[in-house]
Amino acid sequence: MKLPSIMKKTLAACILAGVTATSFAHEMGIQVYSLRNQFEQNGVADTFSTIQGWDLQLLEAAGNLYGLSIYDFKNELVKHDLQVVSVDTNYEEVRDNPMAVAYKAAFYGAKFATFYWIPHEGEFNFEHAKAAVEMMNASGKILKQNGVTLQYHPHGYEFFKHEDGTLLDYMVQNVTEAEFQMDVFWIKNGGGDPVEYLQKYPGRFKTLHLKDRLHGTENSSSGHQDVETNVVLGEGDVGIEAVVAEAKKQGIRYFFIEDESSRVELQVPKSIEYLKGLGVH
Repeated sequence: MKLPSIMKKTLAACILAGVTATSFAHEMGIQVYSLRNQFEQNGVADTFSTIQGWDLQLLEAAGNLYGLSIYDFKNELVKHDLQVVSVDTNYEEVRDNPMAVAYKAAFYGAKFATFYWIPHEGEFNFEHAKAAVEMMNASGKILKQNGVTLQYHPHGYEFFKHEDGTLLDYMVQNVTEAEFQMDVFWIKNGGGDPVEYLQKYPGRFKTLHLKDRLHGTENSSSGHQDVETNVVLGEGDVGIEAVVAEAKKQGIRYFFIEDESSRVELQVPKSIEYLKGLGVH
């Protein structure tokens, strides 16, 4: 059947709009480590009910199963209509058994596998960074072949100077088979500017951890900070609104809330409402 010209134009516009909406959807989730104390005290089912009650569906999880088997943990996910987007892993597991990481991601239907710390004693240095780059390229290639994107989540200790930039610059510029997750709190805490790093390396930070920091908190190159400096999104010094605006411009899809404070159950609902106001749902 031959369509009239006006119908063709309308159909094309609808298809384009659909592609654009799909390509630039911005979805909110949570890193379940935020509720580590609740998992321990109340159990997995009740804690998943809390997350479900916040109308969140997307998780970073499966690093700690809190005493359940992988099957029981997955059953609880299904019961609560929760989806693991990224499985938690660690440097040693990714280095020594990348196929195990791939299998774990496949079991939960996750797109990403994320590790959060590079082992080092004393100050993080070039040798640590170089070894991590080599490992990420070797293991990341294996994960990629199995449909999983490996991500490294910098913790702020990577800002020591290297040549004309920092060790983090060296890593981002030399990792070719894996990607990065930006935790905006740790970028800020290490002395960096989250927006500047997003703009400097567009497309390299595939997902975000959104976490805000109490005004007046001093920066640290240790990768550590008092968890009680975690505040409601938009109330701290990280500049969440500008971060979200730049991330949306780049088409970053997944925004994971992380709140490590003792006030997590009070703060997360407020952070959710704040993000909704910025167009993240």
